[in-house]
Amino acid sequence: MEPCPLLFCLRSRNAQGYSLWRCSHSVLDRCQMCTSKSSRIIPPPLAESGRVYATGLNNFGQLGISDEKSFSIEPVEVRIPKEAMHISAGYNHSCVITADGELYMWGVNSSGQLGLGKKSAKAVHLPTKVDSLDGIVIKRAALGSDHSIAVADGGEVFSWGDGRSGRLGHGHESTFLGFLKSTSEHTPRLIKELEGIKVKHVAAGMLHSACVDENGAVYIFGERATNRVSFGEANKATTPSMISTLLGCEEVACGGYHTCVLTKGGDLYSWGSNENGCLGNGSTSVSHLPERVEGPFSKSPVSKVSCGWKHTAAISGGAIFTWGWGGSHGTFSVDGHSSGGQLGHGSDVDYVKPTKIELGENVKAVQVSCGFNHTGAILEYK
Repeated sequence: MEPCPLLFCLRSRNAQGYSLWRCSHSVLDRCQMCTSKSSRIIPPPLAESGRVYATGLNNFGQLGISDEKSFSIEPVEVRIPKEAMHISAGYNHSCVITADGELYMWGVNSSGQLGLGKKSAKAVHLPTKVDSLDGIVIKRAALGSDHSIAVADGGEVFSWGDGRSGRLGHGHESTFLGFLKSTSEHTPRLIKELEGIKVKHVAAGMLHSACVDENGAVYIFGERATNRVSFGEANKATTPSMISTLLGCEEVACGGYHTCVLTKGGDLYSWGSNENGCLGNGSTSVSHLPERVEGPFSKSPVSKVSCGWKHTAAISGGAIFTWGWGGSHGTFSVDGHSSGGQLGHGSDVDYVKPTKIELGENVKAVQVSCGFNHTGAILEYK
């Protein structure tokens, strides 16, 4: 029997009973979806290749289904005119990359994070093509809280949206009084500091961004790029700075205020703010330098990693491990629901070390993704 892929969601419940992806919504592509509450699984029909579905809040059009619904508790199809190959969801905005490299975006646009120009609406409810990228083939994209980053097929990197904290990498700096000389970029802008560097992977956090080039070097920019992490001679957070201590890296993930990097050999490194133990090093102390996450990963390499606001998830040996912010730390409501649960360990307490999620037998995790306060994974059931 062929393995059956399912999207397994670890989520918190609010008064309406729906989950929040990066605080608002989820976007799904080419997989089945199931929601989990005490191991309850409810899968809809398997999506055809290249079709996109979304679920959650729609108060700013982030589901891409017009403004008729303020939310959806079940996946609804997002109408894209072409086959979708890659998707990403930010705090309140979303995007799809089509098979021919076109970029479509929708949702909140208050800081220009949709890249549709200064005259575009503050909220866009339907997928809209980013026309300023015509002639450029986009391969990957990452969405942060109020900014967006994309990689073209030649390895060029573009960023747009809210430029505060230097998260766009264009050198936006604060004045002496703390006011920004320049705030938003309303259309995609090439990151000049990365010209000549072929980037293959990008990540966007709340106030910082990161990327990995074809040689495995890691570059980071934005808040806490210098005031929380040591870069040797680097002295600016507003343009990309290479982390000289990390080599041979494969991918990078940005959380609220922490960052994780996965090497080609399967080693996992983390640094930054360590609130609620999100770095996985057994403590809650800030780490100014990349530190290897060991524990179960000292014997089994890591294949995937993802960061939420203050929690982290990784796949090793087909199993999912989570750690960091559990939610409410034991403050369950009267009806037994909690605002936490994103770690998937049956409680809402914090874990400062990677801890395996019990998924049962004959299950293999192939993808994992952290939202603001929930987690999703694609599993293969044999």
